[in-house]
Amino acid sequence: MGFGPLQNMENDVNYVSKALLGAAAVLAYAVPASAAAGDIIVRVRAIDAIPNEKGISGVADLTIDNAITPEVDFTYMATNNIGFELIAGTTRHTVGTGAANLAHASLLPPTLTAQYHLNPEGKIRPYVGAGINYTIFYNEKLTDVGKTALDSTNIDLHDNFGWALQAGTDIDLNSKIFLNLDIKYIGLSTNVYLDGAKLGKVDVNPIIVGVGLGFKL
Repeated sequence: MGFGPLQNMENDVNYVSKALLGAAAVLAYAVPASAAAGDIIVRVRAIDAIPNEKGISGVADLTIDNAITPEVDFTYMATNNIGFELIAGTTRHTVGTGAANLAHASLLPPTLTAQYHLNPEGKIRPYVGAGINYTIFYNEKLTDVGKTALDSTNIDLHDNFGWALQAGTDIDLNSKIFLNLDIKYIGLSTNVYLDGAKLGKVDVNPIIVGVGLGFKL
């Protein structure tokens, strides 16, 4: 078994921690935290992408592992209460069945949500949102075990649109920086192809939990 998964998680956490510390240095020069119409808000989060996978018929016990990574998002406040958020981040996941790792794939899931901010002038500013997602799958590779088990040499996951729901809150830490807590659910599926032949559809449907720091430009 070894300590590979634990070591990978430790590396992920160290990477995210360094990214957040660097962001904090930039945030020290930001303007006051509360936002109003016309403002652009920037948040830097550490996110945990947690798939709720549903497998392909004939492929039992399909699993997709979690991924921890940094993420940056930008929100434009159209009014004091209504904002539009675009996130930028990428994750890499392992696909398996039971103890066998079959494949690896990276996801780039730009997501645009329309948000309603409930208390825009307060020190605690909750919001809810809904929107659209387009996930790009790239760098898909079968493992040696996957090549044998699936009798294939190449795997391709097709890009696809999905929908998103969101809830979160901003909490002022001082006059310049705020803490952000955020959770999203993305309804996402992809078609899987082996050596060009369609194998079936996988529902990924990740929950994305994030915590980070923010400021306005």
